[in-house]
Amino acid sequence: MQRRDFLTIAAAGVTAASLNLPAIGRANASDLYRLKAGKATANLIGDGTGSKNCWLYNASCPGPLLRRRKGEMLNVAVTNDLSTPTTVHWHGIRNINEMDGVAHLTQPPIEPGETFLYEVPLTESGTYWYHAHTMSWEQVARGLYGPLIIDDDDDPAVNHDFTLMIDDWRLDQDGQIDDASFGSLHDWSHAGRFGNWLTVNGTSDPAVSAKPGARLRLRLISAANARIFKIKIDGAVATLIAEDGAVCRAEQIEVVTLAPGQRADLIIDMDGDSIILQDVSTGTPYPAGRIIADPNLGQAEISKTPINLAAPPPIADLTAVKVIDVHMQGGAMGNLTEAIFNGDKLPLGTLAREHKKLWAFNGIVGDYSQTLAEIQLGQVVALDVFNDTAWPHAMHLHGHHFWVLVDDPTAGAPSGRRDTWLIAAGSRARLVFVADNPGLWLFHCHMLEHAASGMGMVLAVS
Repeated sequence: MQRRDFLTIAAAGVTAASLNLPAIGRANASDLYRLKAGKATANLIGDGTGSKNCWLYNASCPGPLLRRRKGEMLNVAVTNDLSTPTTVHWHGIRNINEMDGVAHLTQPPIEPGETFLYEVPLTESGTYWYHAHTMSWEQVARGLYGPLIIDDDDDPAVNHDFTLMIDDWRLDQDGQIDDASFGSLHDWSHAGRFGNWLTVNGTSDPAVSAKPGARLRLRLISAANARIFKIKIDGAVATLIAEDGAVCRAEQIEVVTLAPGQRADLIIDMDGDSIILQDVSTGTPYPAGRIIADPNLGQAEISKTPINLAAPPPIADLTAVKVIDVHMQGGAMGNLTEAIFNGDKLPLGTLAREHKKLWAFNGIVGDYSQTLAEIQLGQVVALDVFNDTAWPHAMHLHGHHFWVLVDDPTAGAPSGRRDTWLIAAGSRARLVFVADNPGLWLFHCHMLEHAASGMGMVLAVS
């Protein structure tokens, strides 16, 4: 699986069709993208001094936009220029198992100085992203992520297609990433690592120009470790057309909620002078970006016909469903007093102090060696998840997409399938999927500190 030797390939530039996203070199003959994970400086504050302790792909924040079409292959050679192992996960892609990018589960880590070739089949269009999946609680927080867009012939016609990666960084008083706070037991046992500085595509409150009267597609991606964003759109009517890359019933919205790892696609008609984006998750609006009408770009020429999308697929037949109970416990102010770790039942205090383990599924501290369930290929499965903790959790399933069923009608179950779903404290959700993709697939909380400290196990589909 490790591929160390590559021919030198002359790369041609590929235009990035999104807001402030750098182009990436593409191999002329074999469509090979190349990413290098390494230490770099990012101008997060915007004052020119730069945060020098970032880890980035190709020294850009976010990493380069990777863009392919449905039905193609995504071939990416990832070189590790860090001093620690890494891997890359293609978040939301119904991937083949050996290309999923989970170190010690689907592949060996990419060691410093080594290169690994990912060959990913792209069977579905939509908005996705890629990110480090080795010590992701630190590597993602330092900037190892980027957008992945899969186009389709049936995509709605727009004048502008903008991709916005939203993140909150924890910076110290010098504008550098707060190294000392990594591994904080408080973060791991509470809501996770929250930042104090918001960026969109690596900058603070960016502005982008659009044609007056244009129709826009806005692709929002949350790269946060733990924060749940609420992005408010002022100045235009926004129509939600896809969530987590999958089509949903078109719905007009004013605020879109994005838990870590989630995505949302919006169609917006720019009939005024500007569109203002703000994060209102704290109750106090915070600027997240602006789209400004610029007459110098000329007039929009496409016809703004009513948005007509294919209907989301109906839920699978549940007559022979395999139900898997997932009782989530742990964390601060929780009711977990003890759990099994490495075969031994230990009190929570010992787990926290000696092992930094704080969360459990069904009374067992989770990790990549723990199998939650063994599933036959083709089986319809329902993960019955009970969040019996004091904190919300963004539950992400690798290799599959699921329908969401909830008992609470106010919870707003989505019309389409998802790959990441936010489960509120004390609530339940049934995540239904068809196990049609063989392999060892991780099911974990995308509050990355929670995953590192016990909230994740493996589903074995065979």
